[in-house]
Amino acid sequence: MNRIVSRLIAVAVVASCPPLAAIAATPVNPEGLPPFAADKPLPVPAFEKKTLANGLVVWVLPRQGGNPRVDLVLAVRGGDGADEARLPGLQNLMARLLDEGTKTRTAAQVAEELQGLGGSLRAGAGADGITVSASALASHAPALVALLADVARQPAFAAKEVTLAKANALQELKAAEAEPDYQAARALDRVLYGDHAYARMHATEASLASMDRDALVAAHASRFRPDRSLLVIAGRLDAKAAFALADTSFGSWKGQGEALPDLPRTLPDRPVQRVFVERAGSVQSAIRFGQPGFAAGDKDEFAAAIANTITGGGFASRLFDSLREDKGYTYGAYSAFTILRAGGAFTAEADVRNEVTGAAVGEFQIQFRKLVEEPVGADELERAKRATAGRYLFRNQLQGAVAGSLANNWLLGRSPEYLGEFVPKAREVTAEQVQAIAKRWFDPKKLSIIVVGDKAVAPQLEPYGEFATKPK
Repeated sequence: MNRIVSRLIAVAVVASCPPLAAIAATPVNPEGLPPFAADKPLPVPAFEKKTLANGLVVWVLPRQGGNPRVDLVLAVRGGDGADEARLPGLQNLMARLLDEGTKTRTAAQVAEELQGLGGSLRAGAGADGITVSASALASHAPALVALLADVARQPAFAAKEVTLAKANALQELKAAEAEPDYQAARALDRVLYGDHAYARMHATEASLASMDRDALVAAHASRFRPDRSLLVIAGRLDAKAAFALADTSFGSWKGQGEALPDLPRTLPDRPVQRVFVERAGSVQSAIRFGQPGFAAGDKDEFAAAIANTITGGGFASRLFDSLREDKGYTYGAYSAFTILRAGGAFTAEADVRNEVTGAAVGEFQIQFRKLVEEPVGADELERAKRATAGRYLFRNQLQGAVAGSLANNWLLGRSPEYLGEFVPKAREVTAEQVQAIAKRWFDPKKLSIIVVGDKAVAPQLEPYGEFATKPK
């Protein structure tokens, strides 16, 4: 998955909810309307667990009502960070090839069968794993589970499909490398993660050229193993039938060779850096702040969610209000906690006009210092809690979204109960905890700065330290 997209997804985990404008001012109900109701926790749906003889964990969420559909998610550990150092981007290529033909079906046959089922199937790659998701009417559940198993277990990686996928990936890479967002993300990852595997998840022309069918087959064998996988089945079928389908299609699955080792933890003590990446002729500067963060399961995770909503987690956050609404420097300014299995990061960003590059860097630092030095008020804290809870509930209201959240939480090492714990624990966050988060993560002295832009803006950055031309 593109790292920029990964960050946008991470923002959603810790950001605000609709209507976001409600954060900007205390909402006033029209006369006669009752007050807002209390936030409700997301109820964890009743589900049953089973581990097949080969080690595959199966979670079933049976539903009696709702749409007559079934949603499947297969989550496999071993993500972008597990790629060989010489082959960054291999997992992304593998994911896009999974539904392009198997040992028993051509790419056209996979597509035709899905169409016949009225279903969908997609694969996605992330830092910590791959997910393969599928959905269709519940009456087609047996065929859908069988198709998902074939795609996941027996991809063909046909030569013509590999060649086409590599050509498409190369064109996408060339287009991305011309964009300041991509250049900034690549530099920031290096600053945040150093030599850790999380820093080398961007494909290169050299790595794409070196990828072949043998490399894809080997990567698939090392990742797609039943003892390192979870299957979530949600929808209109009972648990007994769902477990039987899982056993029929996945029970004979066996791992090959050695499993991938878990990634080591990222280093929290990376040096603070200032990096300026020249992009000749750029009419905007891409500004990024960041420092290494915490991994999933950290005690500060819930307080960080609220602190981020206040800071830059939505359209009415402090950064957005200051840099866009007040100063007019940018269309938007945001922040996020990226939370991964072996580490994470706090980042903030905005793309601004050349002439206000230095001023924008300064305004970011002003807003960060305010959060460090001044406790958040009771009204702002309450609005942030409601916003964070609302967005979380909104994102997890559909059956497929719940199945996906359970799978992604499993990849991060979280329990299934986390799904229902988020809102109550976010509601418990205090102003003191928010300020403690700010002191730990928002202190300008601890934040690295990346700027991508035309060399003409470089003099504006002199007040903020000496900027190198590339990360250490």
